[in-house]
Amino acid sequence: MPTEKLTFKGHAGDILAARLDMPNGPHLATALFAHCFTCSKDITAARRIAARLSSMGIAVLRFDFTGLGHSEGEFENTSFTSNVDDLIAACKELDARGMSPSLIIGHSLGGAAVLKAAPMMDSIKAVVTIGAPFDPSHVTHNFAAAIPEIVDQGVAEVSLGGRPFRIGKGFVEDVSQAALSASIAKLGAALLVLHAPRDATVGVENASDIFLAAKHPKSFVTLDDADHLISRAEDAEYAADVIAAWSKRYLKLETPKQPAQAPEGVMRVTEADANGFLQDIQSGPHHMLADEPAKYGGTNKGLTPYGLVSAGLGACTSMTIRMYARRKGWPLSGVSVDIMHAKEHGADAATGDAKVDHFERIIHLSGDLTEEQRERLLEIADKCPVHRMLERASTVKTVLA
Repeated sequence: MPTEKLTFKGHAGDILAARLDMPNGPHLATALFAHCFTCSKDITAARRIAARLSSMGIAVLRFDFTGLGHSEGEFENTSFTSNVDDLIAACKELDARGMSPSLIIGHSLGGAAVLKAAPMMDSIKAVVTIGAPFDPSHVTHNFAAAIPEIVDQGVAEVSLGGRPFRIGKGFVEDVSQAALSASIAKLGAALLVLHAPRDATVGVENASDIFLAAKHPKSFVTLDDADHLISRAEDAEYAADVIAAWSKRYLKLETPKQPAQAPEGVMRVTEADANGFLQDIQSGPHHMLADEPAKYGGTNKGLTPYGLVSAGLGACTSMTIRMYARRKGWPLSGVSVDIMHAKEHGADAATGDAKVDHFERIIHLSGDLTEEQRERLLEIADKCPVHRMLERASTVKTVLA
């Protein structure tokens, strides 16, 4: 996905750092992402969700709140209200670019902030919260022991996630007065609540309170045993897939002239994780993943490239056999094909001792077939177009876009 680094002015005029992840193909919608308390725009969940959404035509703006990440400003002078104002500033930046957001996503306290901000954004059609607190003051339990000092001295340094942060009295007072019920009730947009039942930072009862306060359409999806930060790659991947599938219904991405997918005839493969090998694969309305096993540095979330080739051979074989049996009216009740792939030394003059790709195919046929019919279907398997392609030389032309 093409990523543009950009900046815009936050609530107090400080320069905020942002990334705008753009689709490789048509731009069909825009999303705004708010990160968790004291986190940044580049955490695993934010990166993975942005990658997944951009693969389906949705641009994603993710930015660092004032005083965090690469943004300017003093964190000790920020508050829950300033986070909401930063979100509104981000929305105005997108408006000015002609990319008004229709989807807004918030993680943890960022989720509470998007619930507060969304009713003030006319373009929002769908809202997603991830591990969000119903009561924003819930966040103060992370530094409860320091609250007396903060109130007495006006500011105190606390350790959050192993990093030092200065929390101001204004933050504590502001977050204690924040209430979300009224904002949730007047969202005017579809709501998706994502929460892990075992979230030890923000209890799942918060998700229940948010869900009950909202009007339909609304949905709740469990993140099972994910941690609060959605730090495991598989949990971030799951959250991204759920958001991508759910948002299609409410963003209405499909248009007659601009489909929300790769153009017809194009198999689009986009890197999903620059730290590993995970790939998003899109063809028309279809989506799948490719990866490498963990022992080779991958996360084993999809078929390997060779596995995809084997799958193509197996699928084509099964389809070809079914097509022939159907045309003949033969009683074939089922087909399955086992494919094994290996590299072996060549055994002919053309290849010499060089290694060549060897595919072994075991075909299982069920149904009341005669022996002659079974033998004929075995012959038909060799007429599979992918089989023929693999057996003859192919050419690949590569150019830079």
